[in-house]
Amino acid sequence: MSSRIEVFEQMLESDPDNTLALFGLAKEYEKAGRHADVIASLTKYLQLFNDEGNAYGMLAQAHERLGNRDAARAAYVRGIEVATAHGHPSMAEDYRMTLENEYED
Repeated sequence: MSSRIEVFEQMLESDPDNTLALFGLAKEYEKAGRHADVIASLTKYLQLFNDEGNAYGMLAQAHERLGNRDAARAAYVRGIEVATAHGHPSMAEDYRMTLENEYED
């Protein structure tokens, strides 16, 4: 039986710009602790799709887990902008609070 990661990877072989498969693959990589792969999948996903904010939080967390604080901070900032623009104030506030609590230097 194929793993969910393999299924998404196969889907992307035939359609590399499939945003649903890219996001699904990023979620599976996240579960597997494959943070660099999360970043790669979400980076491509965000180039192709006008995400409403959730992907930026995932991206920030993957960067955090790899110790990339500047990249994580940038993802949270962008996530705030996008979530606000799409009418998701609670998501934007969550990201804002994370920045205030975790990134105040």
